[in-house]
Amino acid sequence: MLADLLRAAARLFSLPGAQHLQNIHPLVVHFPIALLFAAALMYWLGFLARRESWQWSGLWTLLLGVLGAVVAVATGLYAAPGVMLAPSVKTALLAYHKRTMIAVLILSAALALWAIAARPMPARGRGAFLAMLVLVVALIAKGADYGGRMVYDYNAGGYACGQPIEFSQ
Repeated sequence: MLADLLRAAARLFSLPGAQHLQNIHPLVVHFPIALLFAAALMYWLGFLARRESWQWSGLWTLLLGVLGAVVAVATGLYAAPGVMLAPSVKTALLAYHKRTMIAVLILSAALALWAIAARPMPARGRGAFLAMLVLVVALIAKGADYGGRMVYDYNAGGYACGQPIEFSQ
């Protein structure tokens, strides 16, 4: 049913490549990645330049990134059981991807709550706040690498070659 809706939406919006997706997770993951990276950048620039308006931009971008991360994690958890990957790939990559991105969601949500409470950026513990934003960016990069390996090395989410492909270093 979801696949039929996805195919119908793809035809409606002329996205022929989306017709071959196993699930919608690949369509939504890039938004929180970009937004959370941008939030960290805006907060750091606002701190270094002492521009509160940039810190406010960081807060709003962080909130949008957390919202996107909720959608990305939810679609990923929904898609995980049905993704065509060999068990060895699920063990070697999918499990780590899932844990890393859930950690990103939890940490970025905690930072968003902290930033809301101390609008737009905490004065007390500011160094820890900024350091945790860097940690979020690092975790996203690592988690995205796991996801990218599943897509490009093992054809997760597509029908370009026979499935499943066994894990190899």
